[in-house]
Amino acid sequence: MEHQPQRPPNYLAVAIITTILCCLPAGIVSIVYATKVNSEYDAGNYDAAEKASSNAKTWAIVSAVAALVVGIIYIVFLGGLAFLGASGNF
Repeated sequence: MEHQPQRPPNYLAVAIITTILCCLPAGIVSIVYATKVNSEYDAGNYDAAEKASSNAKTWAIVSAVAALVVGIIYIVFLGGLAFLGASGNF
């Protein structure tokens, strides 16, 4: 009997949260990979399950970072507009 490695985390909760709160396209990719983890593991494809887990985590991070970058750009843009408006140069 072959030794089964430990089931890798699927990061589904993180994927769903980043999809709702952060960046929709990258979050959806994360969800797709997260849903593959358990099915690949149960089919005995342990390497594929590990890769899907890694991809789910990576895309959840990409989603969160993309939202952070967009948020910072948005704040800087609004701050610039507020500064221009307050200085009378707008």
